[in-house]
Amino acid sequence: MIHQFIFAVPKPNLPAEAFQSYWVNFHAVEYAKKIPQIRQYLVATRVHVPYAREIPAFEGVAEIWLANEEEQIASLQTPEFLNGARLDEPRWAAFWQTLVLDTDPHVIRACSGGLREFTKVYVLVKRSPTMELRAFQEHITSGAHCATVTALPGIRGHLIGLARPGLYGLGEPRFDAVEVWSFEDAAAAGSALAGDAVTAVARSWSEFADARYIFTFVGREHWILPPG
Repeated sequence: MIHQFIFAVPKPNLPAEAFQSYWVNFHAVEYAKKIPQIRQYLVATRVHVPYAREIPAFEGVAEIWLANEEEQIASLQTPEFLNGARLDEPRWAAFWQTLVLDTDPHVIRACSGGLREFTKVYVLVKRSPTMELRAFQEHITSGAHCATVTALPGIRGHLIGLARPGLYGLGEPRFDAVEVWSFEDAAAAGSALAGDAVTAVARSWSEFADARYIFTFVGREHWILPPG
């Protein structure tokens, strides 16, 4: 399974609220949802929960699940994409600033609560320049690090997406992983990010990640194509 993350920015002079509304209520429903290879799809719109190294430009992130590389390639050749989603994107998004990361997902703690829509903390992580990729992947998915994250108060789910091997074929992706922490709501996320437990997470990151390239984004889920 490919778990794709697409972080997006509004086109110039488009207010954040209009950008988010258009994406969730029109683009996602009328275009992206109809691409037949997409198995699951959600859009998380920004929630303002202050935290260190927050990314200011992004106002939303899409999560897309595809079965494999063959279906991903096929999805980019469909009329639903070419004549729909792709043509519509410049109307609302600054596509030249979009960040896309294809990952292999590792579910550390499945979200409880069925299809409820959570508030998520997305953490983009780049490995330490002195660490080999394999060692980084082992550290970030290790029991010690994951136990530290799942000790955050109020956390309801924890997923780690590792950048797919193909992204390293011609160079380096901008990030090596994205961590996703799920909470009931913005208040729970804010409380966790302001508490002492997140300091322990930062110490854990310092063992394998480059502190200059750890960035966070907090958003509220809107399911477009839910599981099943």
